[in-house]
Amino acid sequence: MQGSVNPTGQAGQTGQPANSGMGIPPMPQIDFSQFGATETVELGRIKKISGKHLHTSWLNVPHVTQFDECDITQMDQFRVDMKATAEKQGVKLTPLVFVMKAVVKALQDFPHFNASLSADGQALIKKSYYNIGIAVDTPNGLMVPVVKDVDKKGIYELSRDLMAISAKARDGKLSPADMSGGTFTISSLGGIGGTQFTPIVNVPEVAIMGLSKAKMQPVWNGTTFEPKLIMPFSVSYDHRVIDGAEGVRFTTSVGQYLTDIRQLLL
Repeated sequence: MQGSVNPTGQAGQTGQPANSGMGIPPMPQIDFSQFGATETVELGRIKKISGKHLHTSWLNVPHVTQFDECDITQMDQFRVDMKATAEKQGVKLTPLVFVMKAVVKALQDFPHFNASLSADGQALIKKSYYNIGIAVDTPNGLMVPVVKDVDKKGIYELSRDLMAISAKARDGKLSPADMSGGTFTISSLGGIGGTQFTPIVNVPEVAIMGLSKAKMQPVWNGTTFEPKLIMPFSVSYDHRVIDGAEGVRFTTSVGQYLTDIRQLLL
């Protein structure tokens, strides 16, 4: 039987299925040494594992990212005022613990963000527990330990938990239990810098928050400009579960809770 010829001029076999266009083309193999000196360094074990997970999420989840910012002037002043008291309790207060509490409050307002899709994608599994994953930068790569029952813990207890899991992550001592059961993830790069970024959803969760570096900005109060500490943040979410209107309502609520942390007591 005579073979067919494809557009590249190479002979093919008659009867082969045509390329549907749905597959992902492979990356080309390039000999970079032809351009100059190179060195090949194998990726570490953690990066290999996390890379596969991130790739799976990126290919399977239709991501949307909502950007926002909030005034954390009063929250940060309260944190500074409580610093000495916290140190007597053996804890270090960071803005992240307040963000965790604000996020949980918003998750209670918008339960779709604290859910997972069923394996067949036809149902939503809503969760009545609030376990927050915290992305931690370690010498071995990015790890996401989980702080359990954030809704049931106070600021000091959360601070202790955060200190403990961060230390375990840096020392490479996290157990599988320490990294499982998360319902929402926070990735904080504010201590390093940057203005905004688009975090990748940590499946099977449906949303993730990215915190960027806060800075003092002049804010118009209707009469004059006031210096305010403004924190930019973003939330990426699975568009199959959350639409844009609900996405911006969620970020707005988080911002309101962080601007006036007294609302967290209501």
